[in-house]
Amino acid sequence: MIADMREVIVQLELHRLWIKTIGNQGEKLGIDEIDLRNVDLSHYPLNQAYITDCIFDGMDLNNKDFSASLLCSSTFISANLEEADFCKSNVSYVDFTNANIKAARLADSECIETVFVKANLSEANLVAGLFDEADFRNANLQNVDVSESTFEKVLLKGAKLTGVRGLEEAFIKSINIGTPERPNILIGEEARKWLEVMSN
Repeated sequence: MIADMREVIVQLELHRLWIKTIGNQGEKLGIDEIDLRNVDLSHYPLNQAYITDCIFDGMDLNNKDFSASLLCSSTFISANLEEADFCKSNVSYVDFTNANIKAARLADSECIETVFVKANLSEANLVAGLFDEADFRNANLQNVDVSESTFEKVLLKGAKLTGVRGLEEAFIKSINIGTPERPNILIGEEARKWLEVMSN
């Protein structure tokens, strides 16, 4: 664990140079178990980075580019992530509880056991994403695009699903419309039909 925040800033600067020079100078960012809430990240790119088990809770990260990054086990509780880009990122085990992820891009992202409880994902792009045991309970999924995405054992109790698009092209393996303790699993075509009814 890096105790000194100055060292984190140095790493962020090196990563910015690494992105700018397409890897010819600087160094790819790799941080673990860092509380970033007191760091001004507005000037630093966070794409193509390894940022594991870090804390972004309550931060303002609208339009932030996290694409092609490994973000496993980090937390974004109540963070502002409107129009943020998580394309091709691994956000498995990440906690987005109560976050504003409106119109964000999670296309081609990996979301294994990712928590989206009470998150606002309206208008988000989930195209070709992998959602395995992701928790969308009480989340706002209005007008999201799920074309070519995979849903398996996804929790959806209380989720707002009006206007979900791309269901016919999605791979709906199974959904849980109950709770983890008292599951109510719908499989395949039955799951798709339930989603279609809820999205109308």
